Amino acid sequence: MKTKTVYALAGVLVGLVVVSPWEGSSEAATGPATIRITNVEDTVVRVDVGTKGKSPGDMEIIRQRLYNTRLTTRSIGRSELLCTFVDRRRSRVCRGTFFLPKGKIVVGGSLLYRQFYELAVLGGTGLYDNARGSLVVTRVGVHPVRDRMVFRLVG
Repeated sequence: MKTKTVYALAGVLVGLVVVSPWEGSSEAATGPATIRITNVEDTVVRVDVGTKGKSPGDMEIIRQRLYNTRLTTRSIGRSELLCTFVDRRRSRVCRGTFFLPKGKIVVGGSLLYRQFYELAVLGGTGLYDNARGSLVVTRVGVHPVRDRMVFRLVG
């Protein structure tokens, strides 16, 4: 009788371990998810280093207010991007952080035109911990500068 009880308890313990809610919790699952927001550009600062005019090493520092107009007319966060030019024309490498109500999303990559571009989602914090995917940005207005942003998170 004791043997059956021991086996029954062992079976229950194994079952608890298998369906444990903590299993795999060291890796947050962010996606799949799509986040659609808009921005309004607050400031663009250009830092001219070296040769006067656009040249490799020049930087753009961009700050934006973020909105989800389907939910509220108030800003839901902000973004900060730093782009470094790699040639005399338009090619630049950018890295940015989007500060959202439930965490941050970090993006990065290369772009030519700020009117339409795609960057990789490199990670995040909070709800977006371990996020990956892409961000597509499309210009929708110029006075003030406004963009539509679509984050496609896959994990």
